[in-house]
Amino acid sequence: MSNNEDNTVYWSLLNYKKWHLYIAATDKGLCYVGSPNAPFKELEIWVTKKLPKYHLLKDEKIMKPYEVELIDYIEGNRKSFSIPMDLRGTEFQQKVWMKMFEIPYGHIATYTEIAEQLNRPDAVRAVGTAIGANPMLITLPCHRIFGKNGKSRGYRGGATMKDWLLEIEGIQGHNK
Repeated sequence: MSNNEDNTVYWSLLNYKKWHLYIAATDKGLCYVGSPNAPFKELEIWVTKKLPKYHLLKDEKIMKPYEVELIDYIEGNRKSFSIPMDLRGTEFQQKVWMKMFEIPYGHIATYTEIAEQLNRPDAVRAVGTAIGANPMLITLPCHRIFGKNGKSRGYRGGATMKDWLLEIEGIQGHNK
């Protein structure tokens, strides 16, 4: 690829039933899944902060494989993702995010459990901050994370989106 292509973030607006969210990818893979009904500005701000030397380019053809897998998940026909992903975050954030990938479909974990798995039981708040910085909703399953008492905590995509995702996965019985 040419140098210019290497510095491109491709994007599209996934419009499927009640789902309307911006998604984006670099040449390495999916890097961003936005909040439902959020403005394009949310994506622009994220790219400016995380990939300042990149430019945005709408390309529905490049984004199609990502849309297909997201729609398969939304329809309940996919339990994991095979699309390449390009995680952009600090080393600690990436360690937390990798632990989230290990949480099976339809199961939950707590912030405390993630901190303990990282051998950092004192880092529960830092784990929460890393989870809150997750740029790839749905695909990086932060919706599966709950507080120690089973209560749902803040979610970048909003409580409604978290509820939709939990419903898709058949996760019930947690306090809101």
